[in-house]
Amino acid sequence: MKAAVLFEAKQPLEIHDITIDKPGPREVLIRTAACGVCRSDLHFVDGAYPHVMPTIPGHEASGVVEAVGSEVTRLRPGDHVITFFTVFCGSCEFCVSGRPSLCVDSSTKRPKEGEPKLRLPDGTPIAQFLNLSAFAEQMLVHENACVAISKDMPLDRAALLGCAVITGAGAIFRDSKVTPGETVAVIGCGGIGLSAVNAAKIAGAGKIIAIDPVPEKREIARKMGATHVFDAMADDLVKQVAKLTDGGVDYAIEAVGRPNTAELAWNLLRRGGTATILGMIAPGQSVSIPGPTFLTGKKLQGSLLGSMRFPVDLPRLVQMYLDGLLDLDTMVAERIRLEDINHAFDNLRKGDAVRSVIEFS
Repeated sequence: MKAAVLFEAKQPLEIHDITIDKPGPREVLIRTAACGVCRSDLHFVDGAYPHVMPTIPGHEASGVVEAVGSEVTRLRPGDHVITFFTVFCGSCEFCVSGRPSLCVDSSTKRPKEGEPKLRLPDGTPIAQFLNLSAFAEQMLVHENACVAISKDMPLDRAALLGCAVITGAGAIFRDSKVTPGETVAVIGCGGIGLSAVNAAKIAGAGKIIAIDPVPEKREIARKMGATHVFDAMADDLVKQVAKLTDGGVDYAIEAVGRPNTAELAWNLLRRGGTATILGMIAPGQSVSIPGPTFLTGKKLQGSLLGSMRFPVDLPRLVQMYLDGLLDLDTMVAERIRLEDINHAFDNLRKGDAVRSVIEFS
């Protein structure tokens, strides 16, 4: 199969023919249909986050099951699936308490002495990226790294659900539990932020404020449900939002991954409000919160994939799209081939793209 391989951070990915192993007992072989190019991938490609090399990035994908291992019971060849990188075991404390995104049980991984899932033509093992390695024509994953969905769902849009949408929507539905009439501010109008905006609209939020420095992204946010938009570079941004919302928002969603935007989320809150940080703040960076402001009853929380419960929530999001509630079409900026992957990363670096989606034949 063909795959985009990263041999060294800060270098272009290279297209190579890769050998992929057969499914183990609880593994599933998937023919990749589509994969979104996410800013989280860029963090690893550009070296902000470390990863073993060589690797095949990509983690926001959909596809069709081709083969299953001997112990797989809930998936069959021909099933359409969405993948997600936080594979869960299903039996640890996090899983049984409804927090599968936090599972780190080692039983979901192949033993170190086992055969590598992926190899270069010369036999060199390839480190699997975030349990998926989705910039490839096939994926070999644990059965609990994917969920079967309705075959009515277009797979190019289904791919977005595996990271951007589940994270942004989960921040609204699961982390914040927004109720009708409450106010929401979303900082950053990339794929995750736009998904949060759209989910806030579905949840019935009274005011939905989208904040981004790029005018085109602010306009897309309006289309997806924002009632108000602000330039992130405005000097009096916090005062403007406070005036609009009569003291601040109930919920602030940070979808950028920088200390200053996390601090902005905190400052936009009203007394008793909650800020959820979704962005990947780089190692070595810290967020500074003035101590006395904790006396206002505000809350600051992190989140991974929106704290979603994948087997339950992903099919529900699919149905929301099929029912015309969830807007995925607006998020797709371009559809590209695997060979155009470096171009897609260049667009992400410029900050002017929403989502590039790789379509596999």
